[in-house]
Amino acid sequence: MRHDSRLSRMLHVLIHMDSLDAPATSDTIAAMLNTNPVVVRRTMAGLREQGYVQSGKGHGGGWVLARPLHAITLRDIHHALGDPPVFALGTTDEHADCLIERAVNATLGDAMRAAEALLLERFGQVTLADLAANACRR
Repeated sequence: MRHDSRLSRMLHVLIHMDSLDAPATSDTIAAMLNTNPVVVRRTMAGLREQGYVQSGKGHGGGWVLARPLHAITLRDIHHALGDPPVFALGTTDEHADCLIERAVNATLGDAMRAAEALLLERFGQVTLADLAANACRR
């Protein structure tokens, strides 16, 4: 299963954007991420809809932060990206009538929900300013 790296990639971009003197174009961000500007625009649009970035068109346009880093948490960005699953693990329904499979699925499901809740709670406690400060310490 392929990893969904949008969260880490967008956190990276947003922290860099905070240090820029001008708006970041989709082309500039795409070059940072080694991807297509269309992918950047689509992803950033979700962040714009949630009020984390703003965009301007034309000469001198591009993407800028709409909030300071200390006002944005990892959970905020995770949510703006559509709340993708945080784990690649999953259950199966190939033998839905099997009592053992149902027991395994129930146990795994409970554990994964608890782990996800804990992880998302932690995401809500870490701001992008915390990440930026951590990067400066390194």
